[in-house]
Amino acid sequence: MTAEQWWRKAVGGDLRGIARCITLIEAEAPDMAACLSALPAGGGARITGITGPPGAGKSTLVDALIGRMTALGRRVAVLCVDPSSPFSQGAILGDRVRMARWYRHPGVYIRSLATRGSLGGLHPNILEIAQFLSACPFDDILVETVGVGQSEVEITGLADVTVVVLVPESGDEIQTLKAGLMEIADIFAVNKCDRPDADRFVAGLHAMMTVGRRAAGPPTPVVRTVASRDEGVGELLECMDRLAGDVAHRDRRLDLLADRAWHLIVKKRMKDVRKADLRERISALEADGTFNLYSFIENY
Repeated sequence: MTAEQWWRKAVGGDLRGIARCITLIEAEAPDMAACLSALPAGGGARITGITGPPGAGKSTLVDALIGRMTALGRRVAVLCVDPSSPFSQGAILGDRVRMARWYRHPGVYIRSLATRGSLGGLHPNILEIAQFLSACPFDDILVETVGVGQSEVEITGLADVTVVVLVPESGDEIQTLKAGLMEIADIFAVNKCDRPDADRFVAGLHAMMTVGRRAAGPPTPVVRTVASRDEGVGELLECMDRLAGDVAHRDRRLDLLADRAWHLIVKKRMKDVRKADLRERISALEADGTFNLYSFIENY
C-alpha cells in the first residue's frame, strides 16, 4: 500500500494504519510530508504533555488518566517517549508494563518512541507524530516524556497543556528544577501524596510560585494525587479540561504555534548538514592554512 492509502486508513480510525503511518513518519518517508501538509487547519485532539523528574510516577498517572478518559467515552492516544537503547536506538519499554491493560482496548492507542539521542527528552519526530494523531479520531493525546530534567522544557513547543508531575521527596530538588522544568507547568500534579511531608511540600510549592514567573497572573493549579490508588486523578482531568477551555490559556496558542514552527524550520534547514561533510571541507581549508571557524560558519 502507498503512504497515502495508509494515511486514509489511519484518519478513518484503523489502528494498523495509524501504526504504519507513525513508522513512515519516523522514517521520514517523502510521501508523508505531502500528507502532513494536507492536515486540516485547527481542531483536532488536545495534546497534553506529562513530564517531570524520573520516579515521579508519570506512567502510573497516565495509566489512571486513561482509565478516567475511557470511562467518559473518550478515545485516547498515548505517546510514551522512552530512553534509547545505546545499541539499537530503539525504546526501552520497561514503564509500558504499567499500561499493559489498555493495549487491547478499542478506544486506546499506545506507542512507545525512543529519544534517539534527542536532548530535549522527546523523539526527533514527535511534532509530526502528534499532529498526525490529532487528525485521527482521538479526543486526547497524552505525551509522556522520558524524565531527563530541565531539558524537558522542549515539551512546551508541543503540548496544549503541560502537566509537571512532582513527588513530596522533591523538596530540596525544587531549587534546581525551578530554573527550567518548574516554569513550563500549566498544572502541577503532586503525586504520591500519601507519603510523609506531602502537606509541607505542597505549601512550599505554593510559596515558590508567588515569586515565580506567573506571580502577575493566576496561580498555577496544584493537584494532589495518589495515582496508584486513582486518588485525585478525576480532579486532575477536570483541571486539564477547564484549562484547555480557558480563554486566557487559548491566547497562548500563538506562542505554541510559533514554537512548533521554529522547531520544524530548524529541523528542515539542518536536514542536509552532515558532520562528515563539514569535516571534509574543514580538512581542505586546514590543509592550505585558511580555515577560520567563524568565517567558515558565515559562508557555509
